Amino acid sequence: MRAGIENWLLRYWYGTHRPPWYLRLLEPVYHAAFQRIQEKGLSGPNRYHSGLPLILVGNITAGGSGKTPLLIRLCELALDMNLRPGIASTGYGRLCTDTLEVHADSDTRTCGDEPVLLAIRTGAPVVVAAKRRDAIKKLNEMKLDLVFSDDGLQQADLDRDVEICVVDGARGLGNGHLLPAGPLREPVERLGQVDYVVTNGVWNNKPDDVDASVMQLEASKIASLDDATAISAMEFQQKYSGINIHAIAGIGHPQRFFRTLETLGIKAQPHAFSDHHLFTRGDFDSIGSESVIIMTEKDAVKCRLLGLRNAWYVPVYTRLSEDFESIFKDRLAKLVKEHK
Repeated sequence: MRAGIENWLLRYWYGTHRPPWYLRLLEPVYHAAFQRIQEKGLSGPNRYHSGLPLILVGNITAGGSGKTPLLIRLCELALDMNLRPGIASTGYGRLCTDTLEVHADSDTRTCGDEPVLLAIRTGAPVVVAAKRRDAIKKLNEMKLDLVFSDDGLQQADLDRDVEICVVDGARGLGNGHLLPAGPLREPVERLGQVDYVVTNGVWNNKPDDVDASVMQLEASKIASLDDATAISAMEFQQKYSGINIHAIAGIGHPQRFFRTLETLGIKAQPHAFSDHHLFTRGDFDSIGSESVIIMTEKDAVKCRLLGLRNAWYVPVYTRLSEDFESIFKDRLAKLVKEHK
């Protein structure tokens, strides 16, 4: 049902049809409520200031934009500088509200899929909490140099040192409307206030007054769900030539994953699920036992204990421009020095 509602909204948000009148009627209501919350957060007595440099990586649109792969790369840059980063998250979609330190083998149901993926890929301390500030507080107790926050641009009561907004290049800002008539959490003008705008792929309809850097997600290897084997896309095609392949994507923009498979030359029957879908064994009952399953890396962390046969995933790696990486590393160095 959730996937159906999402698909219905996406047709208006990113399609050519005008949103229904009742969604447009709710847009100013959302905007007024959002402004009140922001004003209260900016001027309220409960603003939280991290003892460590805080870098927020988020977006101004609802749904996936590519935050996680960018956050992984930024964390790698910090590690390359011999810095000790930590990652704070609320663990969207998890089934509990406890403050937890996340490890590579943590249960995605209690920690969330993205935090577990971040722990696997970065090796950095990852903490989830119902309130993002509680996760940051716990990270402040560790011997770290800085904290990355997975999302949080709209959390006005949280002091931050750097804001990075990620935009899906293919989708852009959709129809330009605020929720629920469009995908925008904040007005477009917010892009002019953040420190860096990074687009996931080329943003063809980018406004002229927005300065943005482009990141490219690259996929070349296909890994088995148990991580015992990794082969090239060509080897995967040869291995399963003539066998039905089913592509699974429970992410914010499933079509991006399906297009990635096409680019790799892999023909597969697509199965799109809602973002952060909690997979069960029953989700795969319609797929024959002789068929092959291929999924996103984020979905793989949720499916690794389901006992799936012939299941694989596609890890992606983020490529940023040398100029952006150099500028960002200089910014990190200055921040860490200032906080010591």
